[in-house]
Parts: sequence; structure tokens; C-alpha cells
Amino acid sequence: MTEEKLSNFLVAVIGAGPAGIYAARQLAAAGVKVALINRDIKPGGLAEYGIYYDKQKMKDGLRKQFRQILEMPGIDYYGNLTVGRNGDLDLDGLRQMGIQAIMTTVGAQGTKWLGLPGEDLKGVYHAKDVVYHYNKLPPYSTRDFVVRGKVAIIGVGNVMMDIAHWAVHDLKVDQVIAVARRGPAEVKFTKKEMEYIISNLDLQALNQELERVAPRMQEIGQDIQAAREYILSALPKAEAPVSATRFYFDFLASPTRILGDEAGNVTGLEVEDTYLVLKDGDTKARSVGTKRVLDVNSVVFCIGDRVDENYGLPIQWNEFVKNPQPNFPIDGKSYEAFDPDADKPIDGLFVAGWSREASSGLVGVARKDGENGAQALLQYLQTIEPIAPVDQVKARLELALSGCAKRVISKNDVKKLDAVEQAEAQRRGLEAFKLGTNEEMLAAIGN
Repeated sequence: MTEEKLSNFLVAVIGAGPAGIYAARQLAAAGVKVALINRDIKPGGLAEYGIYYDKQKMKDGLRKQFRQILEMPGIDYYGNLTVGRNGDLDLDGLRQMGIQAIMTTVGAQGTKWLGLPGEDLKGVYHAKDVVYHYNKLPPYSTRDFVVRGKVAIIGVGNVMMDIAHWAVHDLKVDQVIAVARRGPAEVKFTKKEMEYIISNLDLQALNQELERVAPRMQEIGQDIQAAREYILSALPKAEAPVSATRFYFDFLASPTRILGDEAGNVTGLEVEDTYLVLKDGDTKARSVGTKRVLDVNSVVFCIGDRVDENYGLPIQWNEFVKNPQPNFPIDGKSYEAFDPDADKPIDGLFVAGWSREASSGLVGVARKDGENGAQALLQYLQTIEPIAPVDQVKARLELALSGCAKRVISKNDVKKLDAVEQAEAQRRGLEAFKLGTNEEMLAAIGN
């Protein structure tokens, strides 16, 4: 299909994180007109609100790329809008306007919990909410997070490291304990992330913990020394400690319940000991049957995310359902939404990024997935004809948005907000400055 013909289509990209922004660029470069619709006032998604807050060089580089993409004439930005059941817009309404293809890149907005007794106690949180808090995403920016004393963090990936980084450097809590169902050979964090907190690692306690779990690792042929070397590989470039916080690992421990006092505060985390088995080439944790209690005051779960159940697409296993036999596969992957009840793909609806595979990678992975999803959508457009002129479809969308009770943000508004925040950072002598509420951002944008 020629670029001239593709210019007769208006495609909605829902979500302006890395997957959505790079998908929008791919589509606009092919000649398609794009309505980039975003829940937040600012574009960027997890690149803006998920990367650790002081990694300014990385964030600034991404923001520069995103600004350049939004400047493309084929892309219109509509921020501060929710899409889904009871949202400002919904998928059926967008299609009734004449939008024939929709790319969903809203990420995994829901949180995954284990359903343990005590998850409702004060001091129990999901990592994503905490990350949103210290990255100043409204409304999380103004919520109280009681993370203090001895903190248990469930999980051993890079998100755990981010939460530990915050607890060690900013909160300067007494202890941080990384709790893992499996063993030291299965840690998922990178050496780079470990460099931020390894100076706070209690080396004697680590050696004792490795000695404790060594027999169970050896039973399935794991190399205890290699695991130890990987954990300690961050030592040569360790950051100097800024607190007296002690950092520990507790392996082969599966959380079973959270204990609390009469006031609803966390007093402990009960865990069940596990052992390791090999199944289908993967390591699994199985219960031993013995339980013990860790003395902690806060618990943060770093166990992944789930997509939004109210968005309007079928869900299985915490993800939107994809066509198992895609008509437009890219690198063997399906980007097509699928209705398992009707046993057929949902015509014109595509998913990419964390909407396609929750909690998978961050910016680089999301960028590639968004671009691949755009390629699949472009293949789909080659099989259909436009049903209405682009200007007419855009007019219907903007008429619907004119009835919104709240301010719809344009890309010119984003430019104004960027300028205000940059000026404020310069005035305060800071590397960066970010407004933390929607009200403050809307006031900065003005009329």
C-alpha cells in the first residue's frame, strides 16, 4: 500500500509510553495519521515514571526523543484521558467514529497480588505504586507510604533493587530483606543495579545464607560459588554507602501471610521454606512444610503486574489475549487482540509493549515491541479500505473530546509544561524539577 493511501487512515494509539510513542512514529512515518491518546498529562509512561528518579541522563535522552516524535506532523497528542469502561473514551466509541485500527499500549496498569492474609495492613504495598510515588506520578505522588524500620521486599529482580535503592538511600531504614521463593542462582537483577546498594550488603549474613541453601542447590546441580560471585560482582564499582541500612537476602522462602498488630501495622512476614526441583528445564520452588516469621515493619511486593480489567479487552493470565494463530505475525509473535469466547481475533485491535506481555523489559524492549506492533497493524491496513475521510474521523473524535469535563492536553500543552519545569529547575539550581500533581501541571500550562 502506498503512503498516499495509508494517509487516508486515522489510527488510535492508546498509551504514550515507549511502546506507544515508537509505534506512533512507525505509523506516522508510513503516512498514517495517528491520534496518540494518553492517560497521563505527560507522555513517557514508564520511561517518565518507572525509571529510578535520579537517572536524569537516561530520562533526558528519552524525553528528547519523545519530543521529536511528537513534533511529527502526522501525530496528534491527546493527554489526560482514560480509555475503557467508565472512561472518557472506550474502544467501541472510537471505532464508531470511523477509527478502523487501534493499537493498545497502555502497559500493565493493574497490580498483581498473591492474595495473602494481611495484604491490607498499613505498610504493605506493591512496588509499582511505590515507584510511581517517588517518580511523582499523580495521584501516587501525594499518597502516604509507610515504609520504615525493617523492610521485606518480595522478589529479586531489578524492581526489587529500585525499591531497595530508595529504602537504603532516601529512607535510610534499618534493614532491607530481599525475600525469594527460589535460590541465589535465580536472581534476576543486573550487576549495575546491585552497585547502588552492595555497600550496604551484610557480607557475613550473605555467606551464612549461601551456606544454608547450598545443599538444596547442589541437589539439582547448581553452582553455589558461581551464584556468590555473581551477587558480589558489583563490589568493584560499588557506590559509597550513604546510610547504615543493612541489606540481606532470604532465599527459598515463600510468603504465606503478613502479621499485624491491633492498630493494623505490620509486625512480621510469615514464610514457608522451599526446596528446588527441575521441571521442563526450569527451576521451580516446592514447599518443605516448615514456616518461620521474619521480623519486619513493611512489605513491598515486586512480583510483576497485570493489565487493566476495565480496559475492554479479554484477559487471561494477567495479559490481554492474543490471537494464537496471527494473521499478521512479526518475528513469530502475535500482536492481534483475540476474543476466546467467540474464538476469533478482534478485527482491527492490536496490542504491544506490556499490554502484549506484562512486565517484560523496559524501554528498549518496549520500543522494539511497539515498532513490531505497528508493522503488524500496517499489514492489516493493507487488507482494508478507508470507510471515512481522515478529517471527518478526526472531527468526530475532537467533537467527543470537546464534551469532556476535564482539560484535554495537546502536544503544545506538553511543550509549555516542559518549559515551565525546566525554568523551575534552573531557578532552583537542580538537575531536574517535576510538578507532582495534575492541578499544578494544569496551572503551569494555563489557558
